[in-house]
Amino acid sequence: MTATLHTLLAPCRYSEDIRKSRFLAQASPVDTPQQALAYVQNAGDASATHNCWAYRIGKDYRFNDDGEPGGTAGRPILQAIEGQGMDRVVVVVTRWYGGIKLGAGGLARAYGGTAAECLRIAERTPIVAMGRLGMHCEFADLALIKARLKELGAEIEQENFEATGVTMHWRLPADRLADAKARVVDISRGRSEAYVLD
Repeated sequence: MTATLHTLLAPCRYSEDIRKSRFLAQASPVDTPQQALAYVQNAGDASATHNCWAYRIGKDYRFNDDGEPGGTAGRPILQAIEGQGMDRVVVVVTRWYGGIKLGAGGLARAYGGTAAECLRIAERTPIVAMGRLGMHCEFADLALIKARLKELGAEIEQENFEATGVTMHWRLPADRLADAKARVVDISRGRSEAYVLD
C-alpha cells in the first residue's frame, strides 16, 4: 500500500540565513504545470542572486537551478517535495548571496533544507482519489438517497428531473464507490442501481 500524498491548503513561506546568504522558500498548491510556472514567475525576485524552483504534479515534474551549479538547487528542492510526501506543489527558493561560498554540498543542503522546512511547517491536506457515479431513482427514494450518499462525502455534479424520476451524477472518494452503490440498491429495494462513470 502506498502512503497518502498531501498537498498544501494554502501558499506558505519560510526564510533562513545560512552563512550570510538569505534563503526564502515559497510554496503553493497547483493543479497544472501552467499554474506552477506562473507561480514561479510571480514568486521570483529579480533583484535576488538566484530563484531556483521545482514542482511535482502527479507524474509531471520539473526543476531549475537558475545559474547555481547543476544539481545543487532544483533537484534538492524536488527531493524535499518528494521527501515530505507532497504532490500538486510548486516551491521557489530565492537566494540573496551574502559573500561566503557554500560549495556544492552546502548549496544542496541549503536549498533542499529550506524547501523541506517550508513544506514541513505548512498546513496540508491529503489528496483523495475521486470517482463518479451515475444513477436514476424514483422521486420517493430521492431524499433518502441524497442524505445517505452525502454521508459518504458524495456531491451532486448533475441532476435532471424527468417524468419517471431523477437522473444524477455524483462525485465522491473513489474508495467509497462500492458502499455508495450498495446503499442505492438497499434504499430503493433494488429498483435503482448506481454505475461508475468514466
